[in-house]
Amino acid sequence: MKVPMLDLVSEHAPYRAELVAAFERVLDSGRFVLGPEVEAFEQEIGRWIGVPHAIGVSNGSDALLLALQAVGVGPGDEVICPTFTFFATAGAVARLGAKPVFVDSAECCYNLRADQVAAKIGPKTKGIIVVHLFGQCADMDPILELAKKHHLPVIEDAAQALGGKDKGRQAGTMGTLGTFSFFPTKNLGALGEGGLVTTRDPGLAEKIRKLRVHGAKQKYYHELVGGNFRLHELQAAFLRVKLGHLDSALKRRRNLALRLCEILREKWKAIMPLDSCVCRGQGGERETVPGHVYLPFSCHAGPGEHTWNQFSIRVTGPGQRDGLKEKLGSQGIQTEVYYPRAMHEQDCFKSSRESFPTAEKLSTEILALPLTERSCLHLA
Repeated sequence: MKVPMLDLVSEHAPYRAELVAAFERVLDSGRFVLGPEVEAFEQEIGRWIGVPHAIGVSNGSDALLLALQAVGVGPGDEVICPTFTFFATAGAVARLGAKPVFVDSAECCYNLRADQVAAKIGPKTKGIIVVHLFGQCADMDPILELAKKHHLPVIEDAAQALGGKDKGRQAGTMGTLGTFSFFPTKNLGALGEGGLVTTRDPGLAEKIRKLRVHGAKQKYYHELVGGNFRLHELQAAFLRVKLGHLDSALKRRRNLALRLCEILREKWKAIMPLDSCVCRGQGGERETVPGHVYLPFSCHAGPGEHTWNQFSIRVTGPGQRDGLKEKLGSQGIQTEVYYPRAMHEQDCFKSSRESFPTAEKLSTEILALPLTERSCLHLA
């Protein structure tokens, strides 16, 4: 590919020496799991996010599982979450024997429709998962108000939104617990797997720390049934290096996103899908002809609050998105579909007969473009 979605070799080149030094530091220490590198990383990223408790774990999927387990989700419970998301969101609920209860997405930011959550709360509801999709925070205030009214915990799935904000508040600091992924494709990616759970609640933080090591605070003395969800020293050391470059990396992505929007406006006559946010059910989107391109809509996010983990356009009309993907591929420009099938359409969750029209439409229209200097050059 002339223009890959992500070029990790080029990304790491400017601080390769720092990564090599981190590797040698861990190798020479003889400590490889839950040692001083993990402790230092937890302190550093906790300060960066602005949260008192940050617990490093094995990956983002396990971070969700631990957060749900910490608030008591178990067999027979229900957890409300968006249907248009990565599988781990709903999968973590199901792994604990609970049922994911889906809500539709908003046409603006693709996050869950806050106005639909209230109707899904019932006697078995044990929590709400809010996903900050593609790096833009969901509209948190109505969700937080609703959760407070019904005494429900809110878990922020911020796997794609480290550094994202809602009205100045950092992702992962607004709900009961926040969860993050450090998969290599993330804006802060490990050189392997890694995850994080954040909270302001010291009791929940202590519980997460126990759960990640088989439910034991003291070795061989198990207070809870947990698992092996530990972050490795080597990944923590790499993440400490990359955290030092994260502010500049996010600034670069934000500038590239603005540039790419202008290029697409000029070259493809792309437009915004709406004039204003519709997260709470108000308004509607524009009428378009097949093949029209919608730009990502920055909704209620203020300047510098979107992380642009994915730069996702929409291409309207049956088959138009896939046609554009094929055309760009023939030109050597790699793209990705996020996501081709919503959760309620997955074989393992098909027991629900509900329809979620916006999510179903997004799954046929969204196409993520590479957000790099090279992509701006080739798409201009």
